Amino acid sequence: MRLEGIAGRVALVTGAGQGIGRAIAERLADEGARVAVNDLDAATAEATASAIGGLAVPFDCSDRAAVHAGFARAAAELGTVELAVANHAFMTMAPFLEETDADWERTLRVNLQGALWVVQAAAAGMVAGGYGRIVCIASEWGLSGWPEAAAYTASKGGIVTLVRSACRDLGPRGIAINAIAPGVTATPQLQVDADAAGITYDEMVGVYAKDHPLGRIGRPEDIAATAAFLLSEPAGALVGQVLSPNGGSLT
Repeated sequence: MRLEGIAGRVALVTGAGQGIGRAIAERLADEGARVAVNDLDAATAEATASAIGGLAVPFDCSDRAAVHAGFARAAAELGTVELAVANHAFMTMAPFLEETDADWERTLRVNLQGALWVVQAAAAGMVAGGYGRIVCIASEWGLSGWPEAAAYTASKGGIVTLVRSACRDLGPRGIAINAIAPGVTATPQLQVDADAAGITYDEMVGVYAKDHPLGRIGRPEDIAATAAFLLSEPAGALVGQVLSPNGGSLT
């Protein structure tokens, strides 16, 4: 059974070439949405778009003009974007005292400032119709902190407060914005953790799984299901909230 309020609407998902973003794009297409697929890598954006019958709109979320141009293109070809997911992310890991200016600035520009620009571009089109749903992908680490991930956790924690502030401006205009703070999830990004720990990807998965009461780390489909719910009509009363599908690792 499809979730009410998604079928027939236009959705744009950033960072949807792989991992969580691709799973969200696939789930929204299954729910009947017309999906614009963004990724920094044009080839992966096209691969996802081809698989779901969507539109590839590659752009760099750290470039404000590119973000607005991407949303404009999606609106011109598919119609006004009424459902948006800011999922894109950049991550490095390093000991706290060795955090470089370059990594700090790049991480916050992509993850936090990029989220702001995606929300602004999405909301600008939604205001005219008086309706919209936006989801920003934060992180469990943005709630708890994590060693050797200061820039990433700061950027993701910033997304949580960005959403809680934006909802007060956007809610009265018919736009509901919420965040998802996933726990550790099996995506290509987990290779960064494995490299930092000096172990294989599969070993890293096993290490993290031991800390989860559920006995496993998250799957992209878990996050996609949460995103689809927040974008649907049954979630209409959820505004400025943070859902954390994490397998019990943070309660």
